[in-house]
Amino acid sequence: MLKHELRAAEGILIVRPEVPLSADDFTRIAVDVDAHIEAHGALNGLMIRARRFPGWEDLYAVMGHLKFVREHHRKIRRVAVVSDSAILQFGPKIAAHFVSAEVKEFPFDAEDAALAWLGEAG
Repeated sequence: MLKHELRAAEGILIVRPEVPLSADDFTRIAVDVDAHIEAHGALNGLMIRARRFPGWEDLYAVMGHLKFVREHHRKIRRVAVVSDSAILQFGPKIAAHFVSAEVKEFPFDAEDAALAWLGEAG
């Protein structure tokens, strides 16, 4: 299960992937995110914090992930990737070509700096 926390007051979603991602993870997160976006118009930020990327359970999980990104990327102002993983640090460079959010990477121990940067989007 993908751990997530929606800080509604700041408009920031924090996800902490620790095990392979499932399609249900993205369905569950979408419920919280969609309610927030309906009430506030957008999320100020999304923080992805993981020491390493755990991958996906199966192809359905990859498709669920892509669907979530497609349906939400225009309504998220900033994305902070907080990781020391080479794969996750490379991800923002690719994502910048496909999402409208501003994407920035931070070292794994810089969660506070990433939250501060996300908070500036509001």
